[in-house]
Amino acid sequence: MTQTPTYYAGIDVAKDRLDVVLRPSAEYLEATNDERGIRSVARLLRNKDVALVVLEATGGLEHPAAAALALAGVPVAIVNPRQVRDFAKATGKLAKTDRIDAAVLAHFAEAVRPEPRPLADEDARELSAVVLRRRQILAMTTAEARAGRARPPRQ
Repeated sequence: MTQTPTYYAGIDVAKDRLDVVLRPSAEYLEATNDERGIRSVARLLRNKDVALVVLEATGGLEHPAAAALALAGVPVAIVNPRQVRDFAKATGKLAKTDRIDAAVLAHFAEAVRPEPRPLADEDARELSAVVLRRRQILAMTTAEARAGRARPPRQ
């Protein structure tokens, strides 16, 4: 009987992009840091049965991805960037690209295994409602912007 490998993922979060690396397979995925991209990453990681996903605290940019992963039932930990930087130095990973950062985060997840922070049931419900409302507002503003571009402004 073959056992499916346990995967660990690192996600480097940027303003407009998510770089994802899985360990031990070294699979790489790049996605947009928007609703659609985050959903696709959450779906992939849920289907891969990932044991842990690690993201760095980046001033709030990581929150939508972390929340979507938690809502999808994927264990996620947000860690201090200094810990990861020290880990990277200790493992000799001094180059600095988004893909390398994601690989270091995945290695950190596998080696250190920081404690995932599950959402409490009430928090999960509240977050789900906020995410739904955000989607509605984005859809409305997109529709309004398109409608505004379709007609010339009145004078």
